[in-house]
Amino acid sequence: MPSVELDAETVARLDDLRVEDESYDEIVTELINIYEAEELTLFHSGD
Repeated sequence: MPSVELDAETVARLDDLRVEDESYDEIVTELINIYEAEELTLFHSGD
């Protein structure tokens, strides 16, 4: 798995989004899923 370095501001923003003891991996996966769902919605809205 690739390694990603984040600056302090990005980590702080992720901390603000975390729920309970959610891991960074879980929050990033959730954000990716939201992004992909929105992308699919935008793609199909032009049909």
